[in-house]
Amino acid sequence: MSNGLYSIILAGGQGSRLWPLSREMSPKQMFKINSEYSMYQQAFLNLSGIVDDKNIITAANIKFVSDIKNQAKVLKEKFARKSDYIVLSEPVIKNTAPAIAMSVKYIKDNSPFNENPVIIVVPSDHIYSDRILYNESLLKGIKLAENGYIVSFVSQSSEINENFGYIKARKNSKINEIEPEALKVTGFIEKPSTKAQKSEFIGKFYINSGIYMFCADTFFEELKKYSPEIYNNIINLTISDKIPSIPLSVYEKMTDISIDYAIMEKSKKIAAVNLETKWQDIGSWDAMYEVLNKDSKGNVVSGRVIKKDTENSMIFSTSKLTAAMGIKNTYIVSTDDALLVCDKGAVDGIKKIYKKLNKNNLKTKEIHKTVYRPWGCYTVLEDGVGFLTKCITVNPDAKLSLQLHHHRSEHWVVLEGEATVIKGSETYTLKPGESIDIDKEEIHSLQNLNKEQLKVIEIQQGEILDENDIERLEDIYGRV
Repeated sequence: MSNGLYSIILAGGQGSRLWPLSREMSPKQMFKINSEYSMYQQAFLNLSGIVDDKNIITAANIKFVSDIKNQAKVLKEKFARKSDYIVLSEPVIKNTAPAIAMSVKYIKDNSPFNENPVIIVVPSDHIYSDRILYNESLLKGIKLAENGYIVSFVSQSSEINENFGYIKARKNSKINEIEPEALKVTGFIEKPSTKAQKSEFIGKFYINSGIYMFCADTFFEELKKYSPEIYNNIINLTISDKIPSIPLSVYEKMTDISIDYAIMEKSKKIAAVNLETKWQDIGSWDAMYEVLNKDSKGNVVSGRVIKKDTENSMIFSTSKLTAAMGIKNTYIVSTDDALLVCDKGAVDGIKKIYKKLNKNNLKTKEIHKTVYRPWGCYTVLEDGVGFLTKCITVNPDAKLSLQLHHHRSEHWVVLEGEATVIKGSETYTLKPGESIDIDKEEIHSLQNLNKEQLKVIEIQQGEILDENDIERLEDIYGRV
């Protein structure tokens, strides 16, 4: 394991094709799929076999940072690290090229061992069948990266999937002197859609896994050449542990573009290395069905489900009891506030549903009824014009930020446990059945200083009833 090897985990995607399970504020990389760890945590653990865990950097949209940090704490305990792992935040979503550029700039400026470190970029929503083969494949790219190549990790498939991009590659004597099994990339092909395109691709093209490796200097040379607007906006910035982000005024100027379009499809320095292990991009319900365990009739069942005369289907319930009878080749996904019933052959239409939710500004695209936070969670019980009712659960020895609201007042009623409430300059202790009012502009905090869970009903009243009306003054979870 080399101290000069770094990795970037891209954890900023929203996973719209996995609606209604995946939402803007609860993206797919936070899910646990056939593992005690989320997909993000698995991406981290997969890399830890060849990259020192302190050199694994996460890039995520600012909306996801608190959840990422919460999951990273589990990894920190596993590796017995004293310091937190680095999570770099994008102030707005701008696709993969700006996110990678930001992360490479941070690594280059803060690497104590090498001014030109080798960096691996990986997605956070892939599942690999064999971690050892995965690591061995990645190691084959190091010498190529050190010799000035950008390495794309690819795989071959007997079937062509229109959800993937493809790469055309061939043998090259110069590259093979460095890595005998590597190839020279001669072209990138967009997602094939027609039968003719698909039949033409089989055996000739490789699936682009979205994993890349390069040295920092090579990346910036190619970025300057092919995406100078991103390069010029980022090259003189300081991104450090104390300032793990880019100013919004700068990031807004970045082109909204993927790393494939920005560099990979234009550069003449791309090599390809075969990714030996099987892998799955969990980007759709088809992919989810593929990796989950099935019963003797090909059904995937999760949650409170009753089924009868059901075949080759997936019934996924996060809360309410869901019953299915006499169905075949169907996906049913049931959450607190949304229900998806979809024929397997129509799964791509979910993107259109998501666009409609976005057009109509419906909250079901953004959040679940139950939203998890570093201190616990809250569940929306009822909402209407000018009011919102939540049940707040605060974990033992946890507390909400010291905050105020400009557009709403709150009324808290304790259901279970004992609440410690800071209100202005006073501190109150409330037991079950007791309540307190929080006025607009009033500084306040809710704390649980005990070893049992605290449950509180919160009734909000006002003209703005969302997370945008929170002004944090102090926060132990670093969200100020």
